[in-house]
Amino acid sequence: MKAVLRFLKKEMMLTLSLLAAGVAMLITPPTARLLEDIDWHTLGTLLMMLCVLEGFKQENVLRPLVRLAGGCGRMTTLSLFLIFGVFFTSMFVTNDVSLIIFVPLTILLFRSGGKEKYILPVISMENIAAIRGSLLMPFGSPQNLFLYGQAKVSVWHFMLHMLPLCAMSAVLLVGFVFFLYRKNPRETISAAGAETAWKPERKKQRLAYALLFVLILGVIVTRTPYWYVAVAVVLGVILAVDPKLFGKVDYVLLVTFLCFFIFSSSIAANAKIAAVLQKAVAGREYWWAIGLSQLISNVPASIVLYPFTENFAGLIYGADTAGLCSLIGSLASVINYRIYVREYPGQGGRFIKTFTLVSWAFFLIVVIPGLLLSRWAFF
Repeated sequence: MKAVLRFLKKEMMLTLSLLAAGVAMLITPPTARLLEDIDWHTLGTLLMMLCVLEGFKQENVLRPLVRLAGGCGRMTTLSLFLIFGVFFTSMFVTNDVSLIIFVPLTILLFRSGGKEKYILPVISMENIAAIRGSLLMPFGSPQNLFLYGQAKVSVWHFMLHMLPLCAMSAVLLVGFVFFLYRKNPRETISAAGAETAWKPERKKQRLAYALLFVLILGVIVTRTPYWYVAVAVVLGVILAVDPKLFGKVDYVLLVTFLCFFIFSSSIAANAKIAAVLQKAVAGREYWWAIGLSQLISNVPASIVLYPFTENFAGLIYGADTAGLCSLIGSLASVINYRIYVREYPGQGGRFIKTFTLVSWAFFLIVVIPGLLLSRWAFF
């Protein structure tokens, strides 16, 4: 029992999600519908990415990207490379996947270059980059994908309405980077030690993980309904070429996501809560999307609020801004937190402090322009 309590104390995000799921099921007793409401697609995709990117880490598959980033001799250049790497990749492979790729790379490079003091502010900006870069594309984030499907508009129409928020965010991120290094804009870094050689005898594993990564990206971009086949393929190939990897995967993150889905589904299924939303949401979609996301995250908040929405732009702009307020606001932020505390156990409080400071500074700048833009009718 003591070991369990120590574990739960160490994994505070998991503990909070378990408590939230438990309370929600007391409010709305679970039924068979709960299993249908859980986003198994997202969980399956996350499981695949966690497995394959753990393989990348073990086999140094990202060595070419490490070499490219390591060639940036200044902290400003390297930080911009990493942050905008997240910004642009999130548009195509979703915000959570872009963080899974770039946050470990950031930690590796800054640690090897003796610049660990900059890790927290930079990965906090990467979090912003993931949230604000992904909003441009319909498939950049799960909530965009859901709302795009409901809107019945063209991709170009969607991008036109999201472009002002995306462009403004890109400019602000550049400003945040130069503010971080304002005392010494020419500060240098040497991350040559971050690159490690490939082991010739592990070529089969490296090739397998690279091919599986391409498969996962294909599943994400094509939005195939047969994603579960890809999950089976990924797990089967890893079992064949590197079964020990399964002991290193971060299953805590998966359970945390599952608990949040249980919480949001249970709350949304409550008739009394739905009745309150019916009266309260219309005309206030922007603020409701931001506020409710702090309790159940922006993906389930979008699903819950859509039936009660009159101003579609307010809903989608609010959902894409909500992740700037707290860890819960976007589950991509939970991934970022989890990656950091795995590398720095016991430092979750420091992460939350820096994350909150940087994110709220950004939020306070963009929240009113987002509100004004929400008056631009989406259709």
